[in-house]
Amino acid sequence: MILAHFLLSPAEITVVDVRKISQITGEHDRERNIATDNQTETRYGLRGTDLGASFEHKGKMVFLFGDTHPNGGNTPDRPFDGDAVATSSDRNPDDGLTMEFLKASDGKYSAAKMPSVSLKGFEVPNGGFSDGRSMYGYFTTDHTDTVVMGRSVLARSENGIDWTKLYDLSTTKFINVAPAVVDTAKVPGLPMSKGQGVLMWASGEYRRSSPHLAFVPLDKVEDKSAIRYWTGTAWAKTEDEAKPLFVHNEIGEISVAWCEPLKRWLMTYNSGSPRGILLRTAERPSGPWSEPTVLFDPEKGYGKFIHRPGKDNVHDARRENEHGGEYGPYMIPRFFRKTDKGATIYFLMSIWNPYQVVLMRADLERK
Repeated sequence: MILAHFLLSPAEITVVDVRKISQITGEHDRERNIATDNQTETRYGLRGTDLGASFEHKGKMVFLFGDTHPNGGNTPDRPFDGDAVATSSDRNPDDGLTMEFLKASDGKYSAAKMPSVSLKGFEVPNGGFSDGRSMYGYFTTDHTDTVVMGRSVLARSENGIDWTKLYDLSTTKFINVAPAVVDTAKVPGLPMSKGQGVLMWASGEYRRSSPHLAFVPLDKVEDKSAIRYWTGTAWAKTEDEAKPLFVHNEIGEISVAWCEPLKRWLMTYNSGSPRGILLRTAERPSGPWSEPTVLFDPEKGYGKFIHRPGKDNVHDARRENEHGGEYGPYMIPRFFRKTDKGATIYFLMSIWNPYQVVLMRADLERK
């Protein structure tokens, strides 16, 4: 149940249409019986993966994928459930998304590496940004049988494969992080009004928490003490003082992006109640955020490109009786565009069975 514990604005966006554009990972789109956009098995030795949070870096998009399964046995460069990274210069999403996966010396994909930080199953990158020189990524770690994602860390990389841990970010409220670099002069209400900064929306306990907000100057991202946390009325120095932007204890993976055509921040996440991929909007990073709108109803995918036992043949091998599921709705701001009545947005979505990522398009209109 969604609790109106904080001030919420009415939903102001209508989802007119949402559709799958293409399957971007794996070798074969079983729904359509065609090759995938990137044929990752033959080109990169990559059988399946999920997630795909993206950010801009030196003119290209960088995509951070989650637990990745190699087409073959484990190697030091490609451990089972390691995390693949890809780049793309694509500008036309309506014909799919072409990308290049970062490679090991043998020409197949290489998983991200971070000494002293475990990056096994359910220990994944979930957001990133660039300062124009280096890449920065938020990674989860400390997975156990009872805790899906126990800790988040901030790391830096120059090449996308080798990452250096900078500090532990959180074990409570900021585990899955959706960062956005902003010009603070154009965003009212931040702790500074000149220069660039990084906004961080985040969830805590996986799929059992509500979102919080933090901010750090871009030139101080490597200094954890420079982070400020939103309390609901002001910015504070400690994470303990952070208060949720609204209460909906369903959030795991989260994506937030500015949509210039709508003049709104958009937030997407997967939810069990109501079921599906949800969309919220706000004029300011701190809100008030709108009531949720269902962006993608999974009933439109089950039995088609998301497996439902007995209804389709898109499942992975030996997973005939395992339902697929929709999650990880990571928006791609580069592709947002204005329409006569609103905007068209694009996002990646993971579908679990088959264990792949698809590119989605949604047409939005103002009410």
